[in-house]
Amino acid sequence: MAASISLASVNRLLVISLAGIGDTLMATPFLHELRLAYPEAEIEALVMWPGARGLLEHNPHLNALHQHSFLKASKFASLRFIWSLRRRRFDASFNVHPQGRREYRLVAAGIGARRRFSHRYENHRPFDDRLVTDSLPQDYTVHASENNRRFLDLLGVPSQMPRPAYELYLTAAESIWSTQWLNRTHLVGERWLGVHVGSGGTKNLALRRWPLERYIELVRELELRRPEVPVVFFGGPEEAEAHGELFQNLRGGRIHFAEAPSLRHAAALLGHAHAFLSVDTLFMHLAAAMAVPHQFVLETPTLNPCILPLRADWILIPNPAVGGRPLDYYRYDGRPIAGSPAEIRKLMESVSVAEVLGRVEAAFK
Repeated sequence: MAASISLASVNRLLVISLAGIGDTLMATPFLHELRLAYPEAEIEALVMWPGARGLLEHNPHLNALHQHSFLKASKFASLRFIWSLRRRRFDASFNVHPQGRREYRLVAAGIGARRRFSHRYENHRPFDDRLVTDSLPQDYTVHASENNRRFLDLLGVPSQMPRPAYELYLTAAESIWSTQWLNRTHLVGERWLGVHVGSGGTKNLALRRWPLERYIELVRELELRRPEVPVVFFGGPEEAEAHGELFQNLRGGRIHFAEAPSLRHAAALLGHAHAFLSVDTLFMHLAAAMAVPHQFVLETPTLNPCILPLRADWILIPNPAVGGRPLDYYRYDGRPIAGSPAEIRKLMESVSVAEVLGRVEAAFK
């Protein structure tokens, strides 16, 4: 292992977060840790998704923010982009957790920081030791924020944050938009339930969604038991088809669709929710960041301790088919959820409407 970088020798640091948008939000406590450890350094971040860039905008701990769509850009454009970062001569780069795909470490090697930090995943091979200079084993028993904090141990600097938390710096304009939306929909002062029916679309992660017909049944039952409770559906273009089906089946009730201009606007609106329901997806982390009073998470085959909402007071809706054994189905080794599409869908069908309804209804008593 290389010797620790002294505080005096650190001028420029790069945090690499190329996986999911929610994973980037989980890295925000580490950005704060780095700023506390290296107050005079230039700290920069590299992300792949525009949504991830949006979540890091206005972050006071960053000096620069880079975004490149490696999956869409040509190889030549990506190499040229990597070269532009290589010329910045970073003292250290950090591939934050979870980024198990080897391609992410290849990007770090191309940028060529003097010290390159990563975690060791199940797909680790001797070649990976040439891509990074420092690595530590990932730990499935702790949150991603703790996996990232442990980079400080390799650097030989102490942690200064007693309790990590997601950090999202919204603007006044985004907060004003959320208030105006509530006024237009006559939800000011109402206690309402937010719902996100989607999930990640890479690999086969979309299969971990709770069946749409279950959401429809849930809302219908909630309307019968708690007709005073409005339901607001969140999502982006990926949920447009599902929202269309929800609209066709739930017309006439107190149903709304939050067509926010950006994820940041959606987060601002989430801050007004009384309760929120989702699987483990970006919106789960946004709800935690905005401290929604009652947060419910449906257990999926990908929900492990690394990615739980970073808060103490959330409620798990257990999936009897998963049974608290997510690592039997999914690990950070670049592979999809284990099982055929039919098998994974059947897993999610194991969560009953009655179980979800009981939990959600209790939040509005």
